[in-house]
Amino acid sequence: MVGTLQNTDAFIVGGGPAGLAAAIALRMRGFAVTLADPSQPPIDKTCGEGLMPDTLETLARLGVALPAEHSYPFRGIRFLGEGTSVDASFPHGTGLGIRRTHLHQALIDRAEQLGATLLWGTTVKALSVDRVLLGDHHSGQYDEHEVACRWIIGADGENSRVRRWAALDKPRRASKRYGFRRHYAVEPWTDCVEIYWGPDCQLYVTPIAAREMCVVLMSRDPHLRLEHVRDLFPELFEKLENAEPTTSERGAVSATRSLVDVSRGNVFLVGDASGSVDAITGEGLRLGFAQALALADALGQGNPQAYAAAHRRLLRRPAFMARLMLLLDYSPWLRQRSLHAFARDPKIFARQLAMHVGASTVADFVCGSMLPLGCRILTV
Repeated sequence: MVGTLQNTDAFIVGGGPAGLAAAIALRMRGFAVTLADPSQPPIDKTCGEGLMPDTLETLARLGVALPAEHSYPFRGIRFLGEGTSVDASFPHGTGLGIRRTHLHQALIDRAEQLGATLLWGTTVKALSVDRVLLGDHHSGQYDEHEVACRWIIGADGENSRVRRWAALDKPRRASKRYGFRRHYAVEPWTDCVEIYWGPDCQLYVTPIAAREMCVVLMSRDPHLRLEHVRDLFPELFEKLENAEPTTSERGAVSATRSLVDVSRGNVFLVGDASGSVDAITGEGLRLGFAQALALADALGQGNPQAYAAAHRRLLRRPAFMARLMLLLDYSPWLRQRSLHAFARDPKIFARQLAMHVGASTVADFVCGSMLPLGCRILTV
């Protein structure tokens, strides 16, 4: 049986953080919004669970409040590896570690507060020019409904069906790495997000609560697991020796993807559906939130074409920083020399971090970080 639901201005496919951010941003502009996702909330996904200061600023623009009782502040980033360690504080503000499920619930609460219609357990079956076909299970029956809409927004992740349906699935470039996450019940020993560098892999350690740490392994090997790298990172696993795992190991793909187009007609892509940077940057969530705001601005101003230019601008810095950081993963020689250069001159690392969170100009970054780093690498 096929029925017709009431019209909506924007229909969002995908109820992850980017989709909810789009719902929030569009409701703040006064548009009617309907969102559908086949899962039941809160939705979990493997990620490092650390929000940088610029991410928190973007969430504040969306009016999203994060629960202090389910989060943990951190002051900066620490690199460890090659027998050395270096850290730097954020130039402005602090970051926040928070479980993905708590973040997702906070976004849901804000979207509901603004009056967005959220259809959980609902699958999008097909798209047409001005409507969406939905299917859902209710009281043991399977029903199909059509929703008429002005705009369709694909926020359905890395393997986006909306992207495929709209013939936007044409990447400029694409590559993959793999992440595996586990939580441990242990009091945080650090006030930073720690990145442990090893051969062909990294471990990201984030304090996310008063007695919980998030540990993520990243590599190009889909078969590599946390248990396989204990000997590579003895200092870390010694700290975790008596810590009880609070979750099972969970995996996900971290993709680097750049698309030729992120919109066609009345279809727009946000979040990982619209392209992504490697998780090494910690910028994926911020990008999705900022893209949601940019799309709402473009539609609110009656200029949908402006979104594509805004999307390119938002992706530029994270994509550049991802390429720089992944060079340390590709090259053992460069990793060893860079980490020792950072340790010998921590100001270079601090300027790298400032650029990473958008608190530095390109000129300051080149003159204050890249040129001194190059000299140190050649002479260290």
